[in-house]
This record gives sequence, C-alpha cells and structure tokens, in this order.
Amino acid sequence: MKLVGFSFNKIVAEKISMERPKNLTINTGIDISTISKADTEISMGKEEILHITFNYKIEYNPKYAQIQFSGEVFLGVDKKISLEILKQWKEKNLSEEFKISLFNIIFRKSNIKALDLEDQIGLPLHIPLPRLSGEKKD
Repeated sequence: MKLVGFSFNKIVAEKISMERPKNLTINTGIDISTISKADTEISMGKEEILHITFNYKIEYNPKYAQIQFSGEVFLGVDKKISLEILKQWKEKNLSEEFKISLFNIIFRKSNIKALDLEDQIGLPLHIPLPRLSGEKKD
C-alpha cells in the first residue's frame, strides 16, 4: 500500500469559550466516511487506487474548543487486496492492519496541522511534544 495523494477539504478550529476549564480533557476521533475505487486515468500496473474520505476531530471538553478536518486519501493497493477492502467496507468493517496503516497516514498529516492551529489560537497541545531536560545533580 502506498500513499498516492492526500488533501484536506475542510479545516475548522474554534475556541468556544475564553475561560479554560479546570478539568480539561482532549478527545480525538477518526471517522471513515467512504471507501471506493478511484475514478482515475492513472495507471498503477498491478495496483488500483482507493479513494477514502475521512473526518478527524479533536474535542476539548467540557465545551472549550474543537478542531475538525475533512479530507481525502488516495492509496495505491494491490488489486486483490483492494477487492478485499471494498468487500469488507460494504459491511463497514476493515482489517486491523489496513485500519492502522490508514489511521497513521491521517494522524501524521492532520496532527502537524492541528499543532500549528492549536498554537495560533492558544489551545493546549493535544499530543505532548518531546522535551529536553538537563542532567540531574545528586
């Protein structure tokens, strides 16, 4: 499976309340809307291109802020695997291996954008960044 294309169709970042709640929780979720064979003229040899639409949401609760992404992923997949994925999708089911790979692509692309948006509108980061620390002195 290889990433052929990725794009955002919608990005929303909003701070709902100016007062940060004391017990702030941050929840994330990905929803796969559609999976279909892409209508494309691109020849991939033994691979087909799958077109996947998604929504990714980061919610700051209780009702403090939210960030939403909607977008598309285009994946080059072996024809045999493509048929299996499309068959599973008819029942709204996906193999764990495919789901993990797909979610990692969405996370990688979306989280970079989300971190920038969080910084711009003054939200706490939804994932911790690495930190350097000095040597501990005894």
